[in-house]
Amino acid sequence: MSQTTSEVDVNGPSPDLKRVMGPKLLLLFIVGDILGAGIYAVTGSMALEVGGIVWLPFLVAFAVATLTALSYLELVTKYPQAAGAALYTHKAFGIHFVTFLVAFAVVCSGITSASTSSNLLATNFLAGLDINGIDVPGGKAAVTTVSLVFMLVLAAINLRGVGESVKFNVVLTVIEILALVIVICIGFWVIAKGDGDLSRITTFESGSDRGLFLAVTVATSIAFFAMVGFEDSVNMVEETQEPERIFPRTMLTGLGIAVLVYMLVAVSVIAVIPQGDIERVVNEDGKVLLNVVSIGAPDLPIDKVFPFLTCIAVANTALINMLMASRLLYGMANQDVLPRTLGKVLPGRRTPYVGIAFSTALAIALLTVVAQLASSTVDTLSGTTALLLLGVFAVVNVACLVLRRDTSTESSFRAPRFTPWIAAAACLFLVGPWAKDSGDRVQYQVAAGMLAVGVVLWALTWLANRGLRGQKTGFRDIDHLEE
Repeated sequence: MSQTTSEVDVNGPSPDLKRVMGPKLLLLFIVGDILGAGIYAVTGSMALEVGGIVWLPFLVAFAVATLTALSYLELVTKYPQAAGAALYTHKAFGIHFVTFLVAFAVVCSGITSASTSSNLLATNFLAGLDINGIDVPGGKAAVTTVSLVFMLVLAAINLRGVGESVKFNVVLTVIEILALVIVICIGFWVIAKGDGDLSRITTFESGSDRGLFLAVTVATSIAFFAMVGFEDSVNMVEETQEPERIFPRTMLTGLGIAVLVYMLVAVSVIAVIPQGDIERVVNEDGKVLLNVVSIGAPDLPIDKVFPFLTCIAVANTALINMLMASRLLYGMANQDVLPRTLGKVLPGRRTPYVGIAFSTALAIALLTVVAQLASSTVDTLSGTTALLLLGVFAVVNVACLVLRRDTSTESSFRAPRFTPWIAAAACLFLVGPWAKDSGDRVQYQVAAGMLAVGVVLWALTWLANRGLRGQKTGFRDIDHLEE
């Protein structure tokens, strides 16, 4: 692939995207993207694993995410295009199939993340109806049914052509933060009344027979789902004012705000929910923070509203992820590395309807199968998301090291010399089976199954390209993959 390094326009012959995002809007975008569904999904499982020190895995996950963010910052200021991990992989290694695997892994992570959000929304929506006196069916079947209906609603919204509105993201981010502030305030109110035992936050109590190190490792692997999202900001680089100057500080500030909120929420969970009730709460997928509200403030009507605030928070996460997945599928189809059918668009709406239909079908199949295979749909899907992204992050960190040899273009930000090595090793360590509970090993099967779908599609495309068109299969213009 030939590269023209003298061009200033990062979009080549196409006009640049409008640079509407300053540091404040970018910060809200990053914070809102990170704070999505993760904290609702994983806090209970982490508390069950490590007890009162549930804040510690959040801190460790933040450290690993920050080290990886440093690599992203070096690369995004060196190559200011929106293609992200696939772009860096291709520039570093130049192997089309490896680039495809990374890009498809990102697609899969978007689908698993949206499916997690869908399940959380269904759980909280049904709980909200029940709390407000409306009889609703219970159990996993009811949650799965509502999840599937919500995925179809997301598909309908995507087909109408809803774009990524920064101002709309600001509103939803404020709602997300409001819901978490309610949890934090209730937790510290319980502590102020003397009903919360702060000594528990230094107590290690594991529901397994693992020691401190392995328990924290497992909990950190779980917590990583709550820290992802910062890498999505790379896709906004072409819409950011002076990205080389404001991106590094803003991304690191956003990560810091997110981990502070998470640690305060974790302390609130430990302060309000008795240790003996943690396992019961965890068994109710996605209701940990709702239990903090209902137990900590039983005389206030907040619990009647809180489930629906949660629905808004996680719905935004699901919509963004499904938009990303369908957009990447469309881009790869146009690059002739996936079947061209996935690149078809509606004549009027100009939306990639086949990509939307395919990603929705994959999400529906995923929700249905995981509901049958796993005891906890939320834990399995959130863990699979983290597993896929940790693998992608490991590749990005290695790519950062390789691309330091590329002197054709300079980066305005340079990560410390050894941080990409440390970040790559940490990501690979958290991918290993020692970082999973024995019941969570199904995550490897789910991830492998989804990637296998991608490999089959790549093979079909290779056969079509070679047999019908007489051309090789590979990325023609990786810089503009998502266009």
